[in-house]
Amino acid sequence: MRTITPRFFYAALLGAALLAPIAAIADEAPRSYHDKKHNDDHEWNNHEDQAYRIYAKQNHRKYRDFARLKENDQQAYWGWRHEHSDAVLKIDIR
Repeated sequence: MRTITPRFFYAALLGAALLAPIAAIADEAPRSYHDKKHNDDHEWNNHEDQAYRIYAKQNHRKYRDFARLKENDQQAYWGWRHEHSDAVLKIDIR
């Protein structure tokens, strides 16, 4: 029984290490946010992240993960975003 326990432990540890990157990728699924003022939904993706980085820079804000922002700050961003399309921001859509 003593030889089985360490082997099982190391096998479980190896399995967890191999699955960790998969779990991280699954967590990066696109999220959707609701804009209350304009009553529409926005999908958070790479283009939206680029636009948010421009917004943060223009408004002299430190970049923070959008999902962790207070709702008022998120709504302020969506108001700004409706006035700044991808073409205005020169974000390349591919």
